[in-house]
Amino acid sequence: MEKLVKSQLDYFNTNITKSVTFRIEQLNKLYNLLVSNEKLLEEAILKDYGKSPFETFQTEFAAVYEEIKIAIRDLDQWSAIKPVATNSRNEPAASYLIPEPLGVSLVIGPWNYPYQLSLAPVVAAIAAGCTVILKPSELTANCSAVMARLINENFEAQYFYVVEGGIAETTALLEQKFDIIFFTGSVPVGKIIYQAAAKNLTPVVLELGGKSPVIIMPDSDLDISVRRLVWAKYLNSGQTCISPDYVYVHKSIEEAFLQKVAKEIEKADYKLENGNFVNIINERNTERVSGLINPSKVYTGGNYDVDARFIEPTVLHQVSWDDKVMKDEIFGPIMAVMTFDDLDVVIKEIKDRPKPLALYLFTQDETIKKKVLREISFGGGCVNEAIMHITNGNLPFGGVGASGLGNYHGEAGFRAFSHYKGVLDKALVEDPDIKYSPHTEEKLQKMKAAAK
Repeated sequence: MEKLVKSQLDYFNTNITKSVTFRIEQLNKLYNLLVSNEKLLEEAILKDYGKSPFETFQTEFAAVYEEIKIAIRDLDQWSAIKPVATNSRNEPAASYLIPEPLGVSLVIGPWNYPYQLSLAPVVAAIAAGCTVILKPSELTANCSAVMARLINENFEAQYFYVVEGGIAETTALLEQKFDIIFFTGSVPVGKIIYQAAAKNLTPVVLELGGKSPVIIMPDSDLDISVRRLVWAKYLNSGQTCISPDYVYVHKSIEEAFLQKVAKEIEKADYKLENGNFVNIINERNTERVSGLINPSKVYTGGNYDVDARFIEPTVLHQVSWDDKVMKDEIFGPIMAVMTFDDLDVVIKEIKDRPKPLALYLFTQDETIKKKVLREISFGGGCVNEAIMHITNGNLPFGGVGASGLGNYHGEAGFRAFSHYKGVLDKALVEDPDIKYSPHTEEKLQKMKAAAK
């Protein structure tokens, strides 16, 4: 690992990657590599956990392609020197910001969206001018293998390289000194990454998770709201960091909401063979998620098969914060439903817990929209939609507090892998002597008058 990181540092120091032309060439190269190998990538993810070509394009390739296209389109603008105002104490002079790449980057990808959440940060790193070492998750072994083969055969290791393996390889990587580490995964592992980075004062972007709430107000359009919510909840079998984790529905519409949810689940007919559902990633996670199902609170669903890594779309009702399902992020196809009368109580209960990665509010009331968006801190979210904010490359994506640190997508990704160097460029003219010795009372009074 040390030799690999050293080779990337040496390559970075040649300044080749700082050329905008070079960066665009590499982005085009990555785009063409992915497009020409879609079939191979689809086969790998199907083997890993049953994701269909339709879902793979919708939730993996489309996002990466958009990130690449935005970066290529806007890179000249992002990387340009940016003039800023010069204050009176420094005139005559020019002041400007120079975006520069941080250097050698480590991207640690997750298993739940093994292409999108590994390669979208890579796009940002390449756009910024960094070199990249990518460590995919070992839990999606086929995806990891195909990414390693394609990338390592088509890019120079000193510029962009995939390291495969598990905990031992990740640990070995974290012992090296990087200029930035980008991690997507769980909160406990995120803390380990943060601690490792702190030893070298390495900046990090941590894309973590948490329990993302949904609030359904009585004025919401239930037909539209339920259709959007059910799709978002059971996408990828609920194995999404911004999946709607639990739902607060107003008591006056509880039964209507539950009936429509059950009907929408039935209509969607979630099955692997229908291409709209996937396996749970492994047996351990199947056991964990299925253990959250309290049979006495099942409204619909509830069946599972650990050996087959299958849990059917499930809705739990009459849920409270005392239930096991409300203790940690679900990360599976279980919708936990609670009711409320008072929105202020809901806001307090959400604020009493770690800040969520996402929040979804369904209402047509502008006053309620403003209240919830102003009073609750969360990474990002939607009004009258769920999950889809992640598909807008113009919106920074990331968490806050325990749900993450930093953000990316579009220019935010470029900024995450960049340092903005501030420069004062002074004209060679005679200075006023106020800052120079000897220090006099007259000079001090002049400074005070100018500053106050």
